[in-house]
Amino acid sequence: MDVHSSIRTYPDIGELAFGSKGRVLVSAFMYIELFLVATGFLILEGDNLHNLFPDMEFNIGGFICGKQSLVLIAAVIILPTVWLDNLSLLSYISASGVLASGIILISILWIANDGVGFHHTGALINWSGVPTAVSLYGFCYCAHPVFPTLYTSMRKKHQFSNVLLLCFILCTVGYASMAVMGYLMFGDEVQSQITLNIPLGKLSSKVAIYTTLVNPICKYALMVTPIVNATKQCFPCYYNKRPFSLLISTLLVISTVVVALTVPFFGYLMSLVGASLSVTASILLPCICYLKITGTYRTLGCETVMIGAIISMNVVIVVLGTYTSLGQILGHL
Repeated sequence: MDVHSSIRTYPDIGELAFGSKGRVLVSAFMYIELFLVATGFLILEGDNLHNLFPDMEFNIGGFICGKQSLVLIAAVIILPTVWLDNLSLLSYISASGVLASGIILISILWIANDGVGFHHTGALINWSGVPTAVSLYGFCYCAHPVFPTLYTSMRKKHQFSNVLLLCFILCTVGYASMAVMGYLMFGDEVQSQITLNIPLGKLSSKVAIYTTLVNPICKYALMVTPIVNATKQCFPCYYNKRPFSLLISTLLVISTVVVALTVPFFGYLMSLVGASLSVTASILLPCICYLKITGTYRTLGCETVMIGAIISMNVVIVVLGTYTSLGQILGHL
């Protein structure tokens, strides 16, 4: 963006580096990632609703029953938020999701001090789980595609580095705290969602679970809005027509429901997203585009060697993480 002030979005960077093919490639990774994250939200809702109400079952047409029906109910609740076209209102809804994340962290600490305790231990390193762990780690830091939009929206652009530093510190503290507490509380038995481990009878547990249920509802619409807008741009004649926008939004929610019912494995799906999409969109493509745009690759300096090492390491992560995640998903279908 320092080289070309015309860059406003992440796909613009891809186009500047590699033309129209670069834009399509960057956009594809962005939108598929957003789609699968939204799908993960539905799986999260279904798992926690089933944990909270294990005896609640619905039979819909003889094909959808039990936990699957709870995923469908969650989608029906979320659907009206996707119909909203007021981005300002959506931003406030998303902000409440950030607050919910903080409440979940505090409530898990409350649960630990409310009888569960930190008593579990286990092997220091589980080598077979390293590919999955690294993939999930990559998923935690998958916000790079929004950085150009964030930068252009700031009035004081010189503070962008401080914003990044603060965001990464807060995210790292939050993620690391949850990871450490989950392991110390439940050891190797900790599940992909810690709310599936906690005892249900306590007030602290109910706060954690109910807040977890609120979080996806707050964030789902903002996740899929870029996909809706990109789809509408393919039909310029209908772009500003409200019924068409509602149709696209509804079909998108239905498609995420279908995927969530087909692949109902939250941890494995997020690991697949982290390995194949997040690492590519947030690490590989920025490095490759940077080398191409700045021409740094022409000289074998320290910067080029470091970027080359980053690319090589993350190619290994993409290959091993994707292979492992796909194997886990196929093994449980």
